[in-house]
Amino acid sequence: MKILFIHQNFPGQFKFLAPALLEKGYSVYALCLGKNKTKTLNNGVNIFYYQINRSTTKDIHPYVSDFETKVIRGEACYLKAIEIKKSGFCPDLIITHHGWGESMFLHHVWPKAKIGLYCEFFYKISGADVGFDKEFESNDLYDLNRIQLKNINNYVHFENADKGISPTFWQASTFPSFFRKNITVIHDGIDTSFLKPNQHASLIINNTINLSSKDEIITFVNRNLEPYRGYHVFMRSLPKILKERPNAKILIVGGHGVSYGKQAPDGNTWKNIFYNEIKSNLTTSETKRIFYLGNIPYQYYISILQISSVHVYLTYPFVLSWSLLEAMSIGCAIVASNTRPLHEVITDNVNGLFFDFFDFNQLSNLVITLLKNPSLRNDLGNNARDFASKNYDIKLCLKKQIDWIESF
Repeated sequence: MKILFIHQNFPGQFKFLAPALLEKGYSVYALCLGKNKTKTLNNGVNIFYYQINRSTTKDIHPYVSDFETKVIRGEACYLKAIEIKKSGFCPDLIITHHGWGESMFLHHVWPKAKIGLYCEFFYKISGADVGFDKEFESNDLYDLNRIQLKNINNYVHFENADKGISPTFWQASTFPSFFRKNITVIHDGIDTSFLKPNQHASLIINNTINLSSKDEIITFVNRNLEPYRGYHVFMRSLPKILKERPNAKILIVGGHGVSYGKQAPDGNTWKNIFYNEIKSNLTTSETKRIFYLGNIPYQYYISILQISSVHVYLTYPFVLSWSLLEAMSIGCAIVASNTRPLHEVITDNVNGLFFDFFDFNQLSNLVITLLKNPSLRNDLGNNARDFASKNYDIKLCLKKQIDWIESF
């Protein structure tokens, strides 16, 4: 069987699945975005690249600008598909993360190919991320109209897809019932044999500060520091923590851009806005115990989690981050927002502690409690690792994913 993966930044969520299928003897290919790139080989996966040669129309109606962007990508991917079909390539199965529209027209090119969708999120105007955090709501009904139309791409794909796969039950639940029945819930998986505790881990910050698990380390990790992942709430919890725990150090990992939601106003960054908000409540020595590490190499990130005393994770009702499960696998003591995506992975007072997303005082108190109680930290961390290993280990998830592939 020839399997074609579609992902704008391959391998993305398929980084374990694609090579596993190769090992099973399948012919594996990928089609993804790559400016000025031609066909290459990546760990045995043949990769085709498509190029985009136009941009979104200037002054297009804001309701449809998102869809036009997806159509542009879909057309570019379609034209590349026609090109490689002429060379004799015809997949039996197309597995696509369809969120960027790339696979929108591929059923025209290969009408006999089965299509499986990676169902990450279905946009909703209520009951999920929209309207959750009133601090950043514009109360703009036009914005709700725009969000509703973001699902056009989903509906186009539903019409031609055979099945779907979703990493969590909550994410699958966001999809409309007529297609939800076609979705199988299987997580991408994490390598729990690699992501494990290491009491000897250490790292050097700013070329001068040597840190290890013997220090009081509070960690916060996101791709970008923004409200969707609770950066503002986390920052508001810090003055109390820093005052009551004079040896605690805060390690913050993440970029200064935006992955989800709106840009910060006036050309600013969310990182600076909420740092400046609390700065006047901190002494000079307290500010020196907050370390912004930016985007860092993966191995360095693992070391940070391995020396963490308390790991803090927040999210709107939205896509669950890999970083939470990675922190659990490493055995971190986790304080997490009591939001629905976390309910299937965190059990309060068993493998983590829950707090109300908006209650930064409660967050402060729970972090301080854990810093005072090594035994509780140890119990939560051991239970977190045990849960991650039993439910999200890559070997378990890959077996389920391959069974799903072979069910087409």
